[in-house]
Amino acid sequence: MLETAKTHFYNIGVSYKKADANTRGKFSLSKDNQAALLELAKAKNFEGVFILSTCNRTEISGFAEHPYQLIQLLCHFSEGTVEEFASISNVYKNQDAVHHLFRIGTGLESQILGDYEIVGQLRQAFKMAKLHKTTNAYLERLVNSVLQASKKVKNDTRLSSGTTSVSYAAVQYIIKNLPDYNSKNILVFGLGKMGKHTCKNLAEYTQNKSVCLVNRTEEKAAEFVKEHHSIRKSVIENLTEEVNNADVLIVSTGADKPTITKQYISGDKELLILDLSMPENVAKDVTDFDNISLVNVDELSKITDETLAARKQEIPKAEAIIEKHKSEFNDWLNHRRFTPAIAALKQSLETIKNDEINFQRKKIADFDESQAEIVTSRFIQKITTQFVKHLKDEETSVAQSLEVINKVFQS
Repeated sequence: MLETAKTHFYNIGVSYKKADANTRGKFSLSKDNQAALLELAKAKNFEGVFILSTCNRTEISGFAEHPYQLIQLLCHFSEGTVEEFASISNVYKNQDAVHHLFRIGTGLESQILGDYEIVGQLRQAFKMAKLHKTTNAYLERLVNSVLQASKKVKNDTRLSSGTTSVSYAAVQYIIKNLPDYNSKNILVFGLGKMGKHTCKNLAEYTQNKSVCLVNRTEEKAAEFVKEHHSIRKSVIENLTEEVNNADVLIVSTGADKPTITKQYISGDKELLILDLSMPENVAKDVTDFDNISLVNVDELSKITDETLAARKQEIPKAEAIIEKHKSEFNDWLNHRRFTPAIAALKQSLETIKNDEINFQRKKIADFDESQAEIVTSRFIQKITTQFVKHLKDEETSVAQSLEVINKVFQS
């Protein structure tokens, strides 16, 4: 499915802006389901499709005749319904979809403004699409432009000043809400990217020496604690014991269903649980115990007004960088779309010019062929330049204009 008069570039999905953590969880896609979705998209001849699925958003970007085709793919591989999607979704088309991806990649759409974890997630999303052969030249150029803009925003603005993330917010939450946090037993369950960042933030922002790590794959945990000596490793078989020994439990397991349920909790002592996973990996009924406090991603994402205000001042600079890179992308896109037609137009005009010069040479004595060549070549250049301007006008129907050229000059 190529970019034609019938297809458009769309971005469809759900995000924290309209959907709470529970609803986003319904539309989240596991790695296996992402792979299955891409394979089905390929089978249906969607040549340009990739998926971005994080704790804050699940979105599909790609070419389709109608956005409903992409929405169907999302709902088929998630637990969300089309009806539910309609009430909490975003659907962007063509330049709006392009602009949206630039905003995502530069941290302007992050739940925590300026959070650049999304950049790595965007890279991985596109890498997976390339692996399944669902990318095209348009997406390749667009994502590359977005990543360049992101790097520029990070280096040239203070949009990420006081850098934070959900994992950072979790540690700050502990510091603000537990006066004696350095003496508390903290258990981190799950060693994905979020778990690693959490452990590193605990080491950087606290002096707590009672941090325990449990991961389903013990080898990964063993490798990690070799480099982080202040953290103790335990095994999955001791999870219940470790949970009951903990004052704070940080869950970052990234599973499809809850990994912490009532069976792991005695309820005999106070326990603060921070669930960094999406979908949520802590069963809600754990709060049936009076001593349990449960905090999810949405609550952790509320950062201080001071930090937010400082970052907001940098938004115009970031937007200016986006406009520059977006303009460069559109110049490339226009060149790619228009060049064959303009070349064909120019060739047709050159043929007409040569025929006319040959005719006049035979008809007119002392015909100045070199002068005629200069004048007619300038006419051709002015005509093609004017037509390029016409094609670049936002009100222009490019498909119709190119069709007219073909009919007039290729017949």
